[in-house]
Amino acid sequence: MPADNHTVFDPATYILTGIPGTEESYVSISISFCLMYVVTLFGNSLLLFIILTEQSLHEPMYLFVSMLAAADLLLSTTTVPKMLAIFWFRAGEISFAACLTQMFFIHVSFMAESAILLAMAFDRYVAICDPLRYTILLTKSVIGKMGLAVVTRSFCTIFPLVFLVKRLNFCRTNLLPHNYCDYMAMARLACDDITVHVWYGVAVAIFIISLDAVLIAVSYGLILRAVFRLPSKDARLKALHTCGSHVCVILMFYVSSVFSSLAHQFRNIIPGYIVNLLANLYVLIPPMLNPIVYGVTTKEVLKRVINVFYRCWSRSSMPS
Repeated sequence: MPADNHTVFDPATYILTGIPGTEESYVSISISFCLMYVVTLFGNSLLLFIILTEQSLHEPMYLFVSMLAAADLLLSTTTVPKMLAIFWFRAGEISFAACLTQMFFIHVSFMAESAILLAMAFDRYVAICDPLRYTILLTKSVIGKMGLAVVTRSFCTIFPLVFLVKRLNFCRTNLLPHNYCDYMAMARLACDDITVHVWYGVAVAIFIISLDAVLIAVSYGLILRAVFRLPSKDARLKALHTCGSHVCVILMFYVSSVFSSLAHQFRNIIPGYIVNLLANLYVLIPPMLNPIVYGVTTKEVLKRVINVFYRCWSRSSMPS
């Protein structure tokens, strides 16, 4: 229950309020979120299945795609089921420990996706700018170490947030005006000074997320320079095509996260329900569209997806 404004309390539970101001549209919003989640689960699971079972796809680019699919599954599964429970059953209650856990995995998934996109940019850079050393530089052992580095960096960056939030004293309310547990949304409920929390978030955004984006941009600047130096038009188009799907995924990830961040920064100007809707962009849109982009634009993946559906159709149409 909401607490007195002057009484420090240890919140055993939080109440996620969903998206205040859109209660009349909960049915249509929940149907949209549910459909996006189903597409996310099916698309990323199928992508993982195809890459892991097809030996010919055990190449660096596809292994990075499988890492991205795993991060997408973790991000969406951490958030969407609870959202749907709020919309359908008004089940907004969540324990403090569960809220911290959800917050941790949301931000870890986000950090991991940023790092994986950087690794994929490096993969494309080596493939186009230094193709003769591609198999030497990007061995399975190196990719495994890169994957471990992604997990370690994400964990070490986000784990301090758990301690920062646990040390806060709460005296305002346990109502979280959101449909998932966001770090700053939780911190703003505290009666303590949260300057350290704000600056830690800013430091992570500048020195990790922004640095990833800058390094990705530099990689693609070098790639474009190398592509336009190729002698034939066909070679240039082929090189650009291999990067097309990755560029789409990068834009979806960073544009949706920027919109979500800007919405929070201007929450005093923008209506609350629009802020909350925009804050859902990066947990819903990229995980849903990433497997579609790779499935449609990557010839090898598309061919194997068609083969999977063809085999399933053939088995179902066989007489018993």
